[in-house]
Amino acid sequence: MRRGAHSSRPWAAIWAAASVTTVLGLLAAPAPAHAIEPLADRGLITAAQWGSVSPPEAAYRSRRHQAITGLTVHHQGETWQAGADVAAYLRRLQQWSRRERAWVDVPYHYIVAPDGAVYAGRDPQWAGDSNTDYNTLGQLQVMLLGNFEEQQPSPAQLQATARLLGQLLALHGLAPDRIRAHRHHTTQTVCPGEQLMLVFEDLRAQAAAVPVGDRQR
Repeated sequence: MRRGAHSSRPWAAIWAAASVTTVLGLLAAPAPAHAIEPLADRGLITAAQWGSVSPPEAAYRSRRHQAITGLTVHHQGETWQAGADVAAYLRRLQQWSRRERAWVDVPYHYIVAPDGAVYAGRDPQWAGDSNTDYNTLGQLQVMLLGNFEEQQPSPAQLQATARLLGQLLALHGLAPDRIRAHRHHTTQTVCPGEQLMLVFEDLRAQAAAVPVGDRQR
């Protein structure tokens, strides 16, 4: 369902129900057995685990090695259907990226699913790619599955994204204002969608509130 500019009330209810204490308690929950890195409340699902085909080493020779200076938040831009297979989607995205765009890999470094699971994408040491005209060098690209012009990100998705962003801030020594939306870099897009922009400042604040010890676990 498409929601207009006056749809912020549902978000007030979401954040009220999930206070800072509650959210951080959820985010600190133990990761499942498959997790190998503590980069989200559900653990990081590696590229190998979702079936990524690694690019040949030579493919990176012309790529831009990056020192991280910021975090950019995106939405998928396609309506996400409940129960859809995330791994299968990522494999298709990787194939499309290489075949249609001649990109070395998926354009994003991290992908956050509606259930709060976080998937590894492109190797973070290499700059991402974009269909829009802005310099991606130095930016870690974090994408939430869904079209947030038409859908709302789920509470689990927001909570996982907040912790992921908080951990990335700590890992790279960044201030919270280094978290930016895709649309902050260029006027060519509405990404990450109006429904996410309604709570973007809250998301940034939640990331900044992740305890330092929890960020570094």
